[in-house]
Amino acid sequence: MLVKIFGSAVFGVDAVTINVEVNVCSGRKYFLVGLPDNAIKESWSRVESALRVNNYKMPRIKIIVNLAPADIRKEGSAYDLPIAVGVLTASNQITVDTLSKYIIMGELSLDGKVQPIKGALPIAIQAKKEGFEGIILPKQNANEAAIVSDFNVYGVSHLDEVVDFLCGKKMITPTVVKTHDQFYANVENAGFDFSDVKGQENIKRALEIAAAGGHNVILIGPPGAGKTMLAKRMPTILPPLSLQEALETTKIHSVAGKLKKDASLLYQRPFRSPHHTVSDVALVGGGGHPQPGEISLAHNGVLFLDELPEFKRGVLEVMRQPMEERKVNISRARYSIDYPANFMLVASMNPCPCGYYNHPERTCVCGPGVVHKYLAKISGPLLDRIDLHVEVTPVNLQDMSSKRISESSSEIRKRVVAARKIQEERFNGEDLYCNAQMTTKLTRDICILDDTSQNLLNTAMKRLGLSARAYERIIRVARTIADLAKSENIQMEHLAEAIQFRSLDRENWAT
Repeated sequence: MLVKIFGSAVFGVDAVTINVEVNVCSGRKYFLVGLPDNAIKESWSRVESALRVNNYKMPRIKIIVNLAPADIRKEGSAYDLPIAVGVLTASNQITVDTLSKYIIMGELSLDGKVQPIKGALPIAIQAKKEGFEGIILPKQNANEAAIVSDFNVYGVSHLDEVVDFLCGKKMITPTVVKTHDQFYANVENAGFDFSDVKGQENIKRALEIAAAGGHNVILIGPPGAGKTMLAKRMPTILPPLSLQEALETTKIHSVAGKLKKDASLLYQRPFRSPHHTVSDVALVGGGGHPQPGEISLAHNGVLFLDELPEFKRGVLEVMRQPMEERKVNISRARYSIDYPANFMLVASMNPCPCGYYNHPERTCVCGPGVVHKYLAKISGPLLDRIDLHVEVTPVNLQDMSSKRISESSSEIRKRVVAARKIQEERFNGEDLYCNAQMTTKLTRDICILDDTSQNLLNTAMKRLGLSARAYERIIRVARTIADLAKSENIQMEHLAEAIQFRSLDRENWAT
């Protein structure tokens, strides 16, 4: 007997519906076709054990399982459950008339328990789009899939539960998540706050500018100056995630299997901080079975690279194109996948190997040329793509012992949100969200300088030896500073402040 069950395969950050065809007929052996990977090929042992433990029979005749379309490679162990249901139905051990209404996915343990899967959210989105009545999947993934509104999500924990439900012997209450209510109830909750940071008012100002315009920023300073502490609080001053952004970000984390158990929607902007030993594949994505990398997991959030010169140069260079295009393309011989990568880069570094170059109190012990060699680990093209170079000085004892409460993240965020609103109105109709994303044409049309400001910028270009990319980025930063000041035009003081955030472009910085 031939039966058809519907499953799903995740391709990039989207899902494709898969027909799981099971035919039990005369003959011998078990055949699994349709480009399965090793995890799917091993499903035979898991399915056989789960059926026997739960008093079902594994037919000792020919069983053919086809995963169609056959030209798409299938990966993972999530096809165990549809294969098991297919074998039971095709061998007439159960009678089910509703298989065409549901997408069924789940990994089976040897005793029939259903284990969680990856990519539940994009699978549910695609199932609803194609008109399925509901989805049957592990209970641990139910909250995640239930983000999709007006769609029946049935969370199950055991094979018997699935069989009883399909045969009409038992009802399962669909999982309901009030996405809108939960999102707005949790969107403001954050674990860090800028009020924890003593002093460093000029650094906070730089990070406020970066947040307001979506600019990349690098913090340069000695050990213990507060670079990491400041960077970790960066997401708390960024505008809250919109519901659409939250869905996009959750999809990526779902595909990568990074969502916590029983989690639903991501409410906070992601903050990713990979170790400096990370590989280029782990950073940008890819691999034998392509997965999103750190830059995609930081989509709509912050990617923090601590001790930037310690990263392998080749690893850093692969970020250059994604930083410009806000996506990363993983190309293989037979397919190509795009992962979104609209992240804000925050990097930190010591000024030299010992960490005390330009320190106001301690002496640098690095030899001649060592500082320059250390900075040369970061390529000029990468530095060109970082808008703000911020020197972080140590916090003095007076600020450390002060009992004055610093400005909170919520107060800074209000100004950032106001500036972003100005930019949103300016870019109405464009696929842009902040000043850092402006094209060359838009920069030229929107960021108009008066003669005095233009002369100042020309002088800075000659003295610092800046590139054309740095020229444009200075203007965009100046536009952000003007937005924070609620100024219609870029004034000379806005441009001057933007220019001084090019520390690493100074000819005498590391001499």
